[in-house]
Amino acid sequence: MGAETERWAAVDRWIEARLLGPDEVLEATNRVAAEAGLPPIQVSAIQARLLELLVRASGARRVLEIGTLAGYSTIAMARALPPEGRLVSLELDRRHAEVARANVARAGLAERVEIRPGPARESLAELSREGAPPFDLVFLDADKTGYPDYLRAALALSRPGTVLVADNVVREGAIAEPKQTDAVVTAVRQFLEALGADPRLRATVVPMVGVKGYDGMAIAWVGPGPAVSWPAVSSVGPGDRETSARTTENKSGPPGVPGGPAHRPTGRGP
Repeated sequence: MGAETERWAAVDRWIEARLLGPDEVLEATNRVAAEAGLPPIQVSAIQARLLELLVRASGARRVLEIGTLAGYSTIAMARALPPEGRLVSLELDRRHAEVARANVARAGLAERVEIRPGPARESLAELSREGAPPFDLVFLDADKTGYPDYLRAALALSRPGTVLVADNVVREGAIAEPKQTDAVVTAVRQFLEALGADPRLRATVVPMVGVKGYDGMAIAWVGPGPAVSWPAVSSVGPGDRETSARTTENKSGPPGVPGGPAHRPTGRGP
């Protein structure tokens, strides 16, 4: 870890100590995930608190999460729901889903959370076929090559007033590099361009530095209006969470590019 990233991590730790304090449930979730061999790519503690606050501030009663991993962000959002609230989380890897279910149960939230294993596209289609009521908040933290498709599906499961949040959209600044052709960066650009092109959406990106390095979250609000037709995007990678695709990305690649040395995880995640 370089001096700059160590300084970012130190700021995160300072903020955690003064604004968040210890959280035995989330700390145990990370411990169990590490013992189970899951990659450390969950959101940071500060980001988990942000997700919790967005659930509370939006008055959400129904939350959709695309990408569960060990359930860290799942727990942070689920405990912000009212007792009758419901969170549906989609996870590609069945073993990760089992770990997450155990963590959610340990947190006392099993009644509020449903974890659906399998490819997210299939699970999203199932939710539509089931006539699921619209979700009040949607959090995307799955494979980035699927973001444009996940956005389309999420909007079909939303309503005016729904809040959309997507993690890892700055890519160490690679989204602003004109010559960058990495498949993940390209998909994230398409996702962000779709947010900007849809007149129903009011969106922004919040760049972030901290224990996860330099990245950021997109946040959008769904307004009224007819659905917008934009071209379908073919997925490039097979994973429905970075647990499969991202661990491979981090192994090779030129500096400054997702997968390169400057993009390796620090602290809790990339």
